[in-house]
Amino acid sequence: MREILGRRRRLRFRRKERTAQLDAALTCALEWDWPVLPGVGLKATTRTTTRSAARTATWATRRTATWTAEGGAAASDEARGAGCACPDPECVVPGAHPFDPGLLAATTDERMIRWWWTRRPDAPLLLATGGGAPCAVSLPAVAGARALTALDAMGMRLGPVVATPTRWSLLVAPYSLERLGELLYAKDSVPSSLRFHGEGGYLLLPPSVAGTGQVRWERAPLAGSARPWLPDVEAVVDALVEASTGAPGGGSRLAY
Repeated sequence: MREILGRRRRLRFRRKERTAQLDAALTCALEWDWPVLPGVGLKATTRTTTRSAARTATWATRRTATWTAEGGAAASDEARGAGCACPDPECVVPGAHPFDPGLLAATTDERMIRWWWTRRPDAPLLLATGGGAPCAVSLPAVAGARALTALDAMGMRLGPVVATPTRWSLLVAPYSLERLGELLYAKDSVPSSLRFHGEGGYLLLPPSVAGTGQVRWERAPLAGSARPWLPDVEAVVDALVEASTGAPGGGSRLAY
């Protein structure tokens, strides 16, 4: 009897583990009206390799927290070595991009979202940025930590912040490409390590696991909020540019 009860507990835990991405996708779509879709994911498909990838990703996240505090180097070699499920053997964002379905399929429809994640419960969660959905600005992890410290010191109100072992992304209110272009044109220089996720772009959201490791909330949306508050891109871009410029190597390295 004890063996049967223990097995049932393990099955319940696995079932709960498999619904984490679906629960997050439904929260984004139904509570926040953010269009989402599943990412391509990693090659590992068995339960054993998936759990191993999750343990590696968790370790990589802890390692990155130490790295960020010490100003040191990069994410787990094991996590970096995970192969993308797409046909490109040299994919630079393994597991963390749309493939089938494509980005244009992003939706807030509950039935579609449930169907996707019922078929692929471990699929990464992607937000289609722009339009009426949030946009984002991402930068290397060390620069991201510096930028948040600077913005907090200024008393700046921030929205959600997504973190991977290599990059942090600040979610901002929707902006047009024209508006962004005018904003960046006024800068003396903009580090190439900064990326702007606007209309036609996408962003990996927690609790996904990709080739660089576990995706987490560095600043989570407030629990119970109808829709997360987002700052304007103008309010944060100066601090992001300065933090990226002051990062090791001048902030010019493109780290995925």
